[in-house]
This record gives sequence, structure tokens and C-alpha cells, in this order.
Amino acid sequence: MSTETQDFTEVKASHILVDTEAEAMNLKATIATGDQTFEQAAKAVSKCPSGSRGGDLGYFTRNQMVKEFDTVAFDPSQKIGEISEPVKTDFGWHLLLVTDRK
Repeated sequence: MSTETQDFTEVKASHILVDTEAEAMNLKATIATGDQTFEQAAKAVSKCPSGSRGGDLGYFTRNQMVKEFDTVAFDPSQKIGEISEPVKTDFGWHLLLVTDRK
């Protein structure tokens, strides 16, 4: 199934939740340099209980997550395996990693 169109109904994603945009940007840079994997960073610093699973949220459908998170997860331009820009929600700042769509 193509991930370049919106012909998917479920997304599998992981995320890291931190308090500030600066923390999120620093984490993204650390992951990009290979100093830590996304999973390692989530386990080390994420404020979400999913952090213990490396940030894995499993599969979810549209409108199961807060609007800002949902918008990024279901945006076909957010490539599978690519870390999002920081996303602000009422919970804090998220880095989102879409791992599959179906």
C-alpha cells in the first residue's frame, strides 16, 4: 500500500515526550548523529509511559490521539522512519517517528 497517498487508515508510531522545544530539538540532533537511537532516547527521557517501550504507541486510527499529534502522524508527507519536527500539545513537546501505515 502506498504511503505517499492518504489511502491508509492506521498508523504505527513511536514518540518521545519532553517539557520543552529545546529538549526535543537537542534529542533530535542527538539521534541524528547516531549517539542514541530513538528507542534509547525514549527509554531514557520520555515523560510518557510508552517510554519504557522505546516510545512505541502501536497502531492507532485517526482521532485517537490529540489533534496536533494526529495531524503529523496522518500527514502523508511525514515519511516512515523519519523523525518529525517537534510537535507541541497540552502534554508537552513530542518527537514522532512513524514506523508503518496500513
